[in-house]
Amino acid sequence: MKIQRRISTGITNSRARRVAMAAAATLLAAGTLAACSGGSGSTTSGSKTLRVLIAAPQEGAGKALQADYEKSTGTKVKITVVPYDQIQTKAILDAQSGANQYDVIQYWYTSVGALAQADALDDLTGWVDKDKDIDKSDFIAPIYNAYTQYKGKTYGLPFDGDTHLLYYNKKILADNGVKPPTTWDEYLADVKKITDANKSKGIYGAVMMGDKSAFNIGSTFFNRLATFSSSPIDSQKPDLTSPAALAAAKSMVDAAPYTAPSPSQIGFDQALALFLSGKIGMMEAWTDLGTFAQDPSQSKIADNWGAVPLPAGAGGKTAAPLDAGWALGVSPSAPDQDAAKDFVKFATSKAENLKLVTTTGSGVDPTRTSTLESDKYKSFTPVVAAALTQILGNAQSWPTSPNAPKMIQSLNDNLAQMLQGSLTPQQALDATEKAWDAL
Repeated sequence: MKIQRRISTGITNSRARRVAMAAAATLLAAGTLAACSGGSGSTTSGSKTLRVLIAAPQEGAGKALQADYEKSTGTKVKITVVPYDQIQTKAILDAQSGANQYDVIQYWYTSVGALAQADALDDLTGWVDKDKDIDKSDFIAPIYNAYTQYKGKTYGLPFDGDTHLLYYNKKILADNGVKPPTTWDEYLADVKKITDANKSKGIYGAVMMGDKSAFNIGSTFFNRLATFSSSPIDSQKPDLTSPAALAAAKSMVDAAPYTAPSPSQIGFDQALALFLSGKIGMMEAWTDLGTFAQDPSQSKIADNWGAVPLPAGAGGKTAAPLDAGWALGVSPSAPDQDAAKDFVKFATSKAENLKLVTTTGSGVDPTRTSTLESDKYKSFTPVVAAALTQILGNAQSWPTSPNAPKMIQSLNDNLAQMLQGSLTPQQALDATEKAWDAL
């Protein structure tokens, strides 16, 4: 479930209930798979306690891992949950101050360069290369490279692979003579057509996540940058002076008047509620949205939705922008490096990824080829699995350089002003480029 992933601070009441229910269900199921989940060959002692720093969006998955690992190894796991935007600060402070409060660090992949440069993550290159049980070749290559690499060294292993698809309401599209768009031009025309004909009934062609959070407005922009670009996005410093970047920004501004009202105030929570209510024609979202759309207890569009790759822009091609996404690394100050590594290996293993991906509410998406190819995953969410396999070969990373967190924040701020009408697309990009150059 991705609701818990999208909020930078705090947990809404409805989200908290869903997280609690999902975590409880996962914990009950944990025992049946604990023995086979990790394949880690653990030798850790039952007397040890591992301290794991987890981002709030991943709390449900963290508790599932805690139960699985404790049952499998006898090792106690203490989880500390903090808002996602505090992970980097806490990890760096812990390492540099000598406080040594954490053994394992979960991090948003865009911060891998910043954490590595600050010596807040241990270099795991030799261990990952030598331990054949990890099977790094099974990780989806673009995800592995973006999530773990800095200056040719490995600082973690992928835990949750995130990208967006375009979800659609079959009835709304059919009623308006519209098919799922394959280009952003078609998307704009379709959204306008649906909204113009149905706005009086409270139905809109699309919903746009324009809230200033990186996971909202940032994802909306990178969805377009990745698919307007004819070449891969530069993960050190994306070229905001390119025609593709300007086209991506303009695409947001052009569509905004025909999406659900006040896009600058809409985050994932609000967008999801609108889409599941049957009032929205199309929505860009993470790959596990389908499990909620198909759940009649919370969705009015069960059996009436579909998912396809994001549209492509002129000169671009279908792509998988890596929106959000999490990895696990080891603190250099962990007193028992082997125990910390064992937990990381267990949590990111083939069996655990498949288990969590096929557990509604875990907040985890595929990171491994074996998961994508498994019959269990394909049967769990067949529509999404079919769309996802089409695009992951062209996965596009957000910035991962040491300055990436500051770069992303600057971009979000200027994009928000753009959606509010204070800046033109060109002005927003120029202001961001200037800020990036000053870093």
